Amino acid sequence: MKSTRVAPAPRQRATPAGLRPLRWPLAATLALACLPAAFAQAQSGLVNVNVSNVANDIARNLSVDVSQIPVTVQAPIGVAANVCGVAANVLGQQAAGGNASCAATTTSTALNQVVQRQMMGAGPR
Repeated sequence: MKSTRVAPAPRQRATPAGLRPLRWPLAATLALACLPAAFAQAQSGLVNVNVSNVANDIARNLSVDVSQIPVTVQAPIGVAANVCGVAANVLGQQAAGGNASCAATTTSTALNQVVQRQMMGAGPR
């Protein structure tokens, strides 16, 4: 008589019913939920942005006279990095030291909104 070998069943860890399939989605959800807070902390500083080089463009975009555009506005790090062409981490380090500033070389919708809010006395967001 010929004996046939049967492979042993794969070993499984003992886990409570239904827990294992939820581990990965739960971990991913928690990680993603923490990202906005971490991003907000990294972006929470303000940068003094000199907008004199782009004041005409901003005035045209906002349909106001260029004389109403302030020389300097306080903008979030992400906006400042975008319009000044400076890496956000560099501005973030400056902001942590309390002396972040740059000169805008271009404008953006976000910068236009910052200027408009500050013209209205609302301050930066």
